[in-house]
Amino acid sequence: MTGKTEKQLQQLIDAYNQGNASSTSTILPITSTPSQHRNSNEHRNVVEREPRRMREDPVAFMMNLGLYYQGTGWRGYKSYIGNKVFYPDFSAKMKTMVLSSKNVQQVINLLAERQSARLQLTQNKSKLSKMSEKERSKMVHKQQMALRKELQAVAKGIADKCISRMDSMRFIRFFAFTVNNILVRLYHQGIHIKESEWIELKRVALLAQEKKQSLILLPCHKSHVDYLVVSYLMFRLGLQIPHIAAGQNLDMPVVGPILQNAGAFFIRREWGDDLLYKTVMEEYLGTLLSEGMNIECFVEGTRSRLGKLLQPKLGIVKIILEALINDRFSDCYIVPISIGYDKIIETSSYANELLGNPKEKESLWGVITNTRLLQLKWGRVDVRVSKPYSLRGWLEDQLKHRGALDLTDSTQKAVLLKSLGYRVLSDINNVSVVMPSALVGTVILTLRGRGVGRSELIRRVDWLVRIISAKGGQVSEFHEMSTGDIVDRTLMIHKELIGEHKGKDILEPTFYGINPFELSYYRNQIIHLFVEEAIVCAALYTVVKKGGGKAMQRMQYSTLLEEVSFLSSLLKLDMIYKPGGIEHNTQRTVQWLVENHVIEVDEEGWVGLADIERQCGRENYDFLCFMIWPFVESYWLACVSLFSLAPPNKNGSPSEVPVWVESKLYEKRSQALGKTLYYQGDLSYLEAVNKETLSNALTRFQEQGIIVKRRYAEPKQWSEISLSNDYIPQRLNGILTPHGHLWELVEHIGKFRREGKNRRDNATVSTRVLRLADILGQDNLEPTPNQKALLKKLNQDNAKL
Repeated sequence: MTGKTEKQLQQLIDAYNQGNASSTSTILPITSTPSQHRNSNEHRNVVEREPRRMREDPVAFMMNLGLYYQGTGWRGYKSYIGNKVFYPDFSAKMKTMVLSSKNVQQVINLLAERQSARLQLTQNKSKLSKMSEKERSKMVHKQQMALRKELQAVAKGIADKCISRMDSMRFIRFFAFTVNNILVRLYHQGIHIKESEWIELKRVALLAQEKKQSLILLPCHKSHVDYLVVSYLMFRLGLQIPHIAAGQNLDMPVVGPILQNAGAFFIRREWGDDLLYKTVMEEYLGTLLSEGMNIECFVEGTRSRLGKLLQPKLGIVKIILEALINDRFSDCYIVPISIGYDKIIETSSYANELLGNPKEKESLWGVITNTRLLQLKWGRVDVRVSKPYSLRGWLEDQLKHRGALDLTDSTQKAVLLKSLGYRVLSDINNVSVVMPSALVGTVILTLRGRGVGRSELIRRVDWLVRIISAKGGQVSEFHEMSTGDIVDRTLMIHKELIGEHKGKDILEPTFYGINPFELSYYRNQIIHLFVEEAIVCAALYTVVKKGGGKAMQRMQYSTLLEEVSFLSSLLKLDMIYKPGGIEHNTQRTVQWLVENHVIEVDEEGWVGLADIERQCGRENYDFLCFMIWPFVESYWLACVSLFSLAPPNKNGSPSEVPVWVESKLYEKRSQALGKTLYYQGDLSYLEAVNKETLSNALTRFQEQGIIVKRRYAEPKQWSEISLSNDYIPQRLNGILTPHGHLWELVEHIGKFRREGKNRRDNATVSTRVLRLADILGQDNLEPTPNQKALLKKLNQDNAKL
């Protein structure tokens, strides 16, 4: 780092510390030595001494308000790193640059010409024939001028909606004060960071500022609160507040303008064929990047309803990568960010959505204005920042590694984009912090039995902390708090999810999951740490579940590798694996399980449970299986539900033509089947019914050629699915039989399932489960309104022909 940059960083840190009257939290200079300052790797609560409620300490609260109003120290937001924002006419300047750009003007001219040509086709031909060439040319020119004017107005309307309005420093100081008070009240134990990570981010930000380059902040997306947390930390720690890509659902009265003034720009979920909208948005993002403005977007696209990271959806990142390839800007820095919460505000609504209930209307505005929520104490927030890296440097490395790529080819660009998406997700997972809620929730959901005593709960949480640390994961820092205190605190925060049995006739307090479905959100936050181990254990379970002696509960390594390959491939849309091929990863995973005495491998290549694991009642092996079983159940349910796509005709005979079912309706019916199977004992986990995993399973089956899908744009976007011919099940006397390719797939997935109390593998599938699928299939014979409209249109088109 240059001397100038180092000096700037020291000045910024001094400015941050100056006037920090209500907080002792500091960010250390990278030039300091341990003797001068505390260790920069320490975790700090940046809001440690912020007054939370006016009635608790009115003097401190009013002093804090005065410091924000006067703009004292870091609250003034005057010496932040990055190009200037929050000055009068900032948004007007951005709009002018976008709307007057060559690309936008070319598209406006193109659309005007197209619309003018359509108008000419509809005009009176006899009238046109009487006009001279000059008169027709003049008329067309006049039409195009009028159309250009209309399109200019449309483009301006798009810009007004999309472009953020970062014009007022006074507003952003007031907004920071408001957000500060929301966060310190809602998360009463503070916002915790690792100082060394923010020092590195500031170093990179200074380099970017010198070259007029942007930081691309890519946080995980767990809650609406994510928007507030990232921008608040950027404000508080002296970095340019990012322009945030937000869904159009947040553009509502009152809250929309507030968020736009704080940096949000609203984008549609679907852009379709709207060329003008697409061009304005791409030009806006290109302008932000060329001006060195920081951008924040969520690599998952939407909030994760399951707790784990979702597959990457890279619409904004795709535009950024293409702009870099087209040399719209010199470079930018990718900054993956992990945000961990003791408690998520939206988990109950997530659970309802995943079970297929109508989506509740909830929003960031609802959080801000819900006084009941702000009276609650929901623990803490932990924010971790991965090491930033140059996007151009990453691109050059990819081109070296992959060889010559044609960056004008959309398929090859898609490969690069997907690689970038998974790199970001991996970086987020690598720096993520496991919160106490995830520890306690995981233990409760991965133990056999109806509940767990407090002492056993503490013991297993201690074990989980050790094993996470041994795997290179990070657990939230609680300094001198004992595990018992952490567990008690978590049980109090989640008392609506975790119940307690206590009384004179109970020897010790015993805890159980009141709502395992909602509690699974927290368990899923650590699945990335154990996914490979869980899959290996589930593969071994195919023989362990058969019982018998030790010799009966083992398999050859080659067979284990085959089963691991099948399960890993099946779950690839739900799990994020470590880099490396299946053979290398399995070898590494098996070695780890052997070293930790979960399994053993003898000289002849037989793999089985280790003696130590048998002696302790399989508690560690079962823990790993419990992590993956709910997902296996979802895919088994999705596969069983496919039998409903082959219902008999009204007379009971097999259908001669494929049955097409509208996708969304089919998913709801599959959930209905799953709920029935759960309550009848044929499904072990209600969370297996969640629509997100079922949807991923159907997508995976489509990729494997088991089902086919057709998409339509009218009357609105919808799709329908059907079974591939090779997977249509067999019938005998009109009754489904357990034979054929689809049945073989059901059996293969069923081998990995947790053994239930009232069933043995797929023994019940050939009777009542297939009977239920047939009942569901009768509903699938009935066409939906969209299908009726499509059939009517096809009949009309045929009649014309």
